[in-house]
Amino acid sequence: MRFTIQLCTYNRAHLLGRVLEACFDQTLAPDQYEVVLVNDGSRDDTPAVIERARALATCRFTVINQANAGLARARNAGIALCTGERIAFIDDDVLPTPVFAAEHLRSDEKHGDVVVRGAVINTESFDALPPPIWSLKNYSANWFWTSNVSVRRDRLDAAGGRFDESFSEYGWEDIELGLRLRALGTKAVFNRRAVAFHWKPRPQGTNVAGMLRQMRAQARTAVRLEELHPGWRVALAIGDTLPQRLLGDALRTRPLVARLERFVGDTAAERKLSAAQLAAAQLLASAAYYDELARAKTP
Repeated sequence: MRFTIQLCTYNRAHLLGRVLEACFDQTLAPDQYEVVLVNDGSRDDTPAVIERARALATCRFTVINQANAGLARARNAGIALCTGERIAFIDDDVLPTPVFAAEHLRSDEKHGDVVVRGAVINTESFDALPPPIWSLKNYSANWFWTSNVSVRRDRLDAAGGRFDESFSEYGWEDIELGLRLRALGTKAVFNRRAVAFHWKPRPQGTNVAGMLRQMRAQARTAVRLEELHPGWRVALAIGDTLPQRLLGDALRTRPLVARLERFVGDTAAERKLSAAQLAAAQLLASAAYYDELARAKTP
């Protein structure tokens, strides 16, 4: 098997059907690639979506169902059953274009044993896709971003072959694996034709409490990343340089946080915020991140 598309899903039934259809609708010959999906304990209509997708599969389609264990463990469960010489990692809110697999392999044929970074184009809806033409407005500095990235299985195995399962909360597990790959001297290339659309609806601020919880979780895993890979590159990525810490200290002062909370209103309520309230909620989220970052770094 030349190529694997590996993805994990959790409670994204409203998107997963479209994503899987796109994975099956590739220009690469069906006998040259496979799709490996991990259902990480979804509690919505995901099982039914998967069963409908089985009837549409044109290539080998492997499904792993497991209790919710977090993205790193789910990725590893998928990797264990991947048979492709090159594995592409995407997410359950990412819609690959028909040439996605072929373009990743074209980069492999041209550049060899490298990480291939595909182009990601943000979209508010899968029903109104922009042209599949990448531009700088969609630039990401992430070196190993599992929205659209591939690596040879042998190279992945040389870096440990797995995502670090100590990242049990939100974020950073792909960055950490990328740092291990870089430490081996792995090179990366960017293929702007290997396009995937990333579902990114405009923020509404309807779940501020959830946003704050997610930012605190991301801060805790950021500290874990810095413990494993100390250095300026990680410090800059997680916001732990001196200028960033000073900004964070200013944001998380109690008087400012209290004013922002009053302006946003009940953070537990499910409601649409005004543009000004949404901006205030985003500042609150940044304050929560830096507050948790400081707490997690305190012995």
